[in-house]
Amino acid sequence: MLFEELKKIIKGDVLADENTLKKYSRDASLFEIRPQVVVCPKDAEDIKNLVKFASQKPGKDQMLTLTARSGGTDMTGGALTESVIVDVTKHLNRVLEIGEDYAIAEPGVFYRDFEKETLKKGLLLPSYPASREICALGGMVANNAGGEKTLAYGKTENYVMGLKAILADGIEYSFKPLNRQELDSKLSQNDFEGKLYKEIYSLVTEHKEDLDAAKPQVSKNSAGYYLWNVWNGKVFDLTKLFVGSQGTLGIITEIKFKLIKPKKHSRMAVIFLKDLNPLANIAQAVMKFRPESFESFDDNTLKIALRYLPSLVKLLKKNIFSLAWNFLPEFWMLLSGGVPKLILLAEFTDDSEERLQSKLGDLEKELEKSSANFRVLASEEEARKYWVIRRESFNLLRHHIKGKRTAPFIDDFIVKVEDLPEFLPELYKILGQYKIIYTIAGHVGDGNFHIIPLMDLSDPKNHEIIKSLSEKVYDLVLKYDGSITAEHNDGLIRSPYLEKMYGEKIYGLFEKTKKIFDPNNIFNPGKKVGAKMDYAFEHLIKSAK
Repeated sequence: MLFEELKKIIKGDVLADENTLKKYSRDASLFEIRPQVVVCPKDAEDIKNLVKFASQKPGKDQMLTLTARSGGTDMTGGALTESVIVDVTKHLNRVLEIGEDYAIAEPGVFYRDFEKETLKKGLLLPSYPASREICALGGMVANNAGGEKTLAYGKTENYVMGLKAILADGIEYSFKPLNRQELDSKLSQNDFEGKLYKEIYSLVTEHKEDLDAAKPQVSKNSAGYYLWNVWNGKVFDLTKLFVGSQGTLGIITEIKFKLIKPKKHSRMAVIFLKDLNPLANIAQAVMKFRPESFESFDDNTLKIALRYLPSLVKLLKKNIFSLAWNFLPEFWMLLSGGVPKLILLAEFTDDSEERLQSKLGDLEKELEKSSANFRVLASEEEARKYWVIRRESFNLLRHHIKGKRTAPFIDDFIVKVEDLPEFLPELYKILGQYKIIYTIAGHVGDGNFHIIPLMDLSDPKNHEIIKSLSEKVYDLVLKYDGSITAEHNDGLIRSPYLEKMYGEKIYGLFEKTKKIFDPNNIFNPGKKVGAKMDYAFEHLIKSAK
């Protein structure tokens, strides 16, 4: 019946066949939730009609909710629902305009296609994540994505100049930074938009001290709603709430991004650590030279990449012989020194080749003081093999490991870099209590690590490990005033921990924020607020693979 009703009001696609529902039951997380229907809206009018339709279906028995989805790469279950999936990639996928330092695009544009267009003008959106080849812009905004260039340029929140979104009343609104006069004009409106501005303004001004104190004091954060960023006394900006909100406040239909001009020259230093003890000190030494990117992956990731060399060959667009030749220095290093426990990638950029060479020379002198084995690579092409391993490690794991699957649940915590010497030994002690295989990758320069265990999720014992290990790791992260998620967001897996991270009062402000925007709870419920740990564990993927 729902399928037929939606067909009458939607110009785009309404899908409910078995293959479609199975496909949209999963994302890149460890959950599986079957939707009733998948809608691919033709345009904003379709979304307006959807929202109005959902608003007319109140009550527990007939509750209809809308969960926006773009690339399907979310690792938290944020784009999963038992109700209606709204996939924007099929039709809402146009780059509308590229200016001198900005671009306007729809949320269903894949980042890889967006970058091709912006690079034609010598411009770049630098907050792309490791999933850059398969993610879309809507998800980048919804999760407040960050990645390898975030160290120098910041996360997606720094690049959203404005956006359009359809709210709970079924109307599309434009959001951008407002000065005091513009804000007063909004506050004077006697409609849904005016009420929204008044209530959010009251919330952030009345609780300013508490919100300022609650803001995580780390370089990246994707947990909760960013209420502390909305009003600085001069500028009021509701885009700061939409970024990172995982589609819980409305459905985004258009985004205006600020773009940067990438530096002309880049070189990479690769550092091989036999053990993890010197990691923190070496990280601090490298950071003195202000790398644009400072990434890492571990021995398990390297072994998987070499084990599945044909996939790597395909990604690098090389043949097996040229790839083997390309890795000759590394093979020799492995033969002479053994497999390193961790590989660090420090990329430096500059518009001046001379300045870049000088900085690399100073870095070499600094690294020679340590016991680390390292190489300064000769070219960007030589560095590419390392970037492919770092960026594609999660997908290599997802697609090739038999009998076990990736289980991202402690995959995105962050602490201050200066706390790593004390934090890391405590973390490894906790991990050592469990007999699990895991890979480590991440952003060393930010103190942001991605730990991905490999598990057989059909084994109930592993469900208990997920609960126990999550509690212990997050307690440790919060002990060091970090964030439980720097980039990947909350979704099903971390939303239940938000009250632990922020406390009852701030969590209560998150609940009020959700209620102000979405009084009928139709936008992606059960994420950010109202999340239930039992519900999440009931929907863990039950298969081994």
